Amino acid sequence: MHNFEPTTAAAWARLAAVQPDTYARTRNAIEGAVTRLSPYISHGLLGLRDIYDYLNARHPLDAKHKLVFELGWRAYYHHVGAHIGDGLHQSLHTGVLPDDAYQTEMPTDVLEARTGVAAIDMAVRELYSFGYLHNHARMWLASYVVHLRKVHWHAGAQWMLGHLLDGDVASNHLSWQWVAGTGSVKPYVFNADNVAKYAPAPWHSPATVIDTSYDALDRLARSVTAVDHRMDGRFAGGGMAQPPLMHAPPDARWLAPDAALAAGRDVCLLHPWSLGAFSQPVNTDALFIGVGFSEMHRQAPWSARRWNFVTEGLLARTPTLWWGGLEAIAQALQGARSVGWQPQAPANAVLDNLRAQLASGDPHPRVSATTERALFTPVEPYCESFAKWWRLTKLAL
Repeated sequence: MHNFEPTTAAAWARLAAVQPDTYARTRNAIEGAVTRLSPYISHGLLGLRDIYDYLNARHPLDAKHKLVFELGWRAYYHHVGAHIGDGLHQSLHTGVLPDDAYQTEMPTDVLEARTGVAAIDMAVRELYSFGYLHNHARMWLASYVVHLRKVHWHAGAQWMLGHLLDGDVASNHLSWQWVAGTGSVKPYVFNADNVAKYAPAPWHSPATVIDTSYDALDRLARSVTAVDHRMDGRFAGGGMAQPPLMHAPPDARWLAPDAALAAGRDVCLLHPWSLGAFSQPVNTDALFIGVGFSEMHRQAPWSARRWNFVTEGLLARTPTLWWGGLEAIAQALQGARSVGWQPQAPANAVLDNLRAQLASGDPHPRVSATTERALFTPVEPYCESFAKWWRLTKLAL
């Protein structure tokens, strides 16, 4: 269930297996019937409207259904990202402690899954092994890192982003802020009883630092002193090396941009967040090119697992992959007859810059962007809370 094939067929097969009511009843359990659709959503193989239309036709969904509500959270996070841009990398407001009370480096024992807290070590192992984590496990891991080990939420969010197949800056970073208390009204804490309720036995963490009351954990979260993790060391098993995070793709099939290839052609660009773009018939003579912009990955490198997911997804659509800087890719496309793509965060900023660079040339190709159908109506004013956004939006049916 944790293996993800980066194709449209695999995405729709996973969607066909979703049982919305079972999801609503069991989604909090680590072994519950969660959808595992997020890697396909993040990389453009499924849209929120695709998911709703398919499931609603087979399992009629009320607008207040839990699954619709969770799709709304993703749309809301992108609403926030569209308004604050790079502000996603800053605390939305002061949390329980000032930002400078936290360290900016991830602890080695966390990175190597040897904290001695089974729930944390199991979560790290799953993250590395599958590039996926149940949302409850993400919350536990973030809470432990921020509130007990006193690591700034952004350091943890950037680390997790590089390993998650569904890594999405808005959803990931705002979720970490919700846990940290910089994007919510209070810090999220959890204890061993919570783990025992929702996770199988290998995750249980008795007699560890989290085996205490919520009041005690809240006090720890508000203290500037990190817990002594060595108290849990006697429970630690063998460690697990962190897979390296890479700025550039490891696959040699990503080549330098080639202007001769695009000259005089209608070009359809596929990027890592639009693996399913142009699924409807287009000009049969169009040239499909998978592109990776080096500027997008310098600050948030990916694991080989995630690079391979994207690479194989693009190769399922085209054998032509380009890797390079924005300027080099723009120059290689300058002689094309037309260039089209599907905008999708977080690629929109670099694609807007690409549009501007292509327009500055003389002559320059026609540029078009095809957007996916929205599930929720747009909300123009920036909403600082999901509750406000939810009141103002509605299903765009």
